[in-house]
Amino acid sequence: MECLRWLDSKKAKSVIYANFGSIATVTPEELVEFAWGLANSKQDFLWVIRPDLVADESAVLPPEFGAETKDRGLVASWVPQEEVLEHSSVGGFLTHCGWNSILESISNGVPMLCWPFGADQPTNCRYCCTEWGIGMEIDGKVKRHEVEMMVRELMSGEKGGAMRDKATEWKSLAWEAVGPGGSSRVNFDRMIEEALLSPKSSKMSTMSRDDSV
Repeated sequence: MECLRWLDSKKAKSVIYANFGSIATVTPEELVEFAWGLANSKQDFLWVIRPDLVADESAVLPPEFGAETKDRGLVASWVPQEEVLEHSSVGGFLTHCGWNSILESISNGVPMLCWPFGADQPTNCRYCCTEWGIGMEIDGKVKRHEVEMMVRELMSGEKGGAMRDKATEWKSLAWEAVGPGGSSRVNFDRMIEEALLSPKSSKMSTMSRDDSV
């Protein structure tokens, strides 16, 4: 895919990946503030902008934005997120903090800039930023200067470096948990055993077959 070929041309940990998921929407003003924050950071970026990202309007970037970021940025309507996050050139993730995105980021050791919307996202954000040490939150109203400064800190600052080290630690723990004998593997196997192999589940399965006759 074009985005993966583009990432292949970039240096290790040099690209920030931005994606707000498949449901969340932004205002036209927020889109512009994020755009100029990314542009002014002078950082390479891959940004997913869905056609419906802006509520009730087309997602249109300022004409000057394309010229300013021509050699540094790539905008796409969709990318294979897991492959992007595991790519060696990706060093940060600007995310809405959906749980799937959090898991994919942790499993690849990628620190995050967090901009949660609703549902479980604020809680996920709090854990990333205050409990696990792998995220920084963009507070309140989006401002280009704040986005610029936080992108720079994440990608090349001292705090960003510490977060990257922490993210690497969490990556190791995550893979250990799903490996042989790991806590997640053991709990999953136990759930399968209780759901499918226990006497109670066998009895319920038999009753279900009898009812269908």
